Amino acid sequence: MQNTTEEQHVNDAVTTAPEASEIWMGPLGDLEPGGLARPRIGIAGISIESSTFSPHLSGDEAFTVREGAALMAYYPFLSGGSELRAAAEWVPLTHGRSLPGGAVAPETYERMKRAIIAGIRAQGPFDGFFFDIHGAMSVVGMVDAEADLARAVRAELGDATLVSTSMDLHGNVSRELLDAVDLITCYRMAPHEDVWNTKERAVFNLLTRLRSSVGADVLARRPYKAWLQVPVLLPGEKTSTRLKPARGIYAEVPVVEHAAGVVDAAVWVGYAWADEPRCQAAVVVTGDDQQVIAAEAERLARAYWEARDDFEFVADALPLAESIDAALAATDERPYLISDSGDNPTAGGAGDVSWTLGQLLDRPEFADDDLTVIHASIFDPAAVEVARNSGVGGEVAVLVGGRVDGGPSGPVPIAGTVFSITEGDPDAGAQVVIKTGGVHAIITERRKPFHHLADFTMLGLDPHAADIVVVKIGYLEPELYDLAQGWKLALTPGGVDQDLLRLGHRHLAPGVFPFEWDAPEPVLEALVTRRTTR
Repeated sequence: MQNTTEEQHVNDAVTTAPEASEIWMGPLGDLEPGGLARPRIGIAGISIESSTFSPHLSGDEAFTVREGAALMAYYPFLSGGSELRAAAEWVPLTHGRSLPGGAVAPETYERMKRAIIAGIRAQGPFDGFFFDIHGAMSVVGMVDAEADLARAVRAELGDATLVSTSMDLHGNVSRELLDAVDLITCYRMAPHEDVWNTKERAVFNLLTRLRSSVGADVLARRPYKAWLQVPVLLPGEKTSTRLKPARGIYAEVPVVEHAAGVVDAAVWVGYAWADEPRCQAAVVVTGDDQQVIAAEAERLARAYWEARDDFEFVADALPLAESIDAALAATDERPYLISDSGDNPTAGGAGDVSWTLGQLLDRPEFADDDLTVIHASIFDPAAVEVARNSGVGGEVAVLVGGRVDGGPSGPVPIAGTVFSITEGDPDAGAQVVIKTGGVHAIITERRKPFHHLADFTMLGLDPHAADIVVVKIGYLEPELYDLAQGWKLALTPGGVDQDLLRLGHRHLAPGVFPFEWDAPEPVLEALVTRRTTR
């Protein structure tokens, strides 16, 4: 890959990112005298990243709900025979997980919340609780949905239960959420190659505290939490840990974690595409030495604040037309990838904005077969049905996309040949490829991200042989990153527009950068707290 901002920064620093497995893990250790030999631990949560700027509504159909044995099997580190599995009596209740999307329908949220509370009531009490959430869930008509859920969980658990929370680094940590839990951590890599490592760390920390020598003293098991918010809100595509300054800041997190008196350290970027006061960066350091955790939390927060002007996009960020021009000019860099970033479904975009497809269809360079262009993707069940009825090789003329998020174009007309039909994808349902000139447009029955090479090859497409691959994504996931010989991040419209200032935030806390450039310098002083009720 040539001439990308990301490559330049990586060459300036370390050439390869640390593997997730290198960041953390150790043995659980021996049970201390007075600790709980086999504590009883419940598991539940709701995980979704939801844009308040997307017209998409995340209802029941958006969530995969796991209960009981299916939920237990979801966590590879709790598989039968593992050390962590044997260390506790696990009680998996219910967990709802969704692809990022629009705000959650209130009735969907309330249904999942009631199920969690009912499970606690029926199967409690618990010594510990693994509260598995994302941190950027928005619910229609509600502010700070995770805090609402955490308060309800805490009220039903009671004060004696130790609660450990795992989150995405693009989540938000409000004071209300912090107060309801005891241990809290988040990913240290973006892209999120350490998802399971982080969840395992949250469970490990919980078990370590429950097995400590404090016996029945619930208060002493609870670590102190040093928390502060940093008034900076940036998109994930500017804060990838593959490059500086996020790379250097996050490299300090495990250093802090291993300091004497510290249990865990975490830095949250926050979620940029929701309009709530909690949306900003945050730092939490947990441990038993109040002075150490406060000093380290403030050090990490200052590093983040002082670097606020230095964060840059992971690739050259250009308007779409300029991105296409660059791809056409780079004839020795094939395949050339373009991120259609504004409608990225894994950041909360609706996934059916068709403006970019329309621009590709209008380019005369793609009117014949001289170049191969792949566009992934648009979800449109009606268009899929038309192609399915026509069959492979059939000619179709259909309107595509723009039915949920009309964007600047609304549905776009496409006329071409049905290249392939693939049924039964667990996420997308039916998938069709319509070829017109050199453009191969992927249309799916349901929303689906395209992160893996197999997502393309299962449709009869070879991304390695393509000239240009346009995918609804921000920073490239690992397989696409390795695929790309050239890359531009196109600044396209949608519910997760990278140009945050044109989205129209109105409810952020005062002084958040870059929304207020002239705000006074923040007082970055950590609040040190822990639950005191026994």
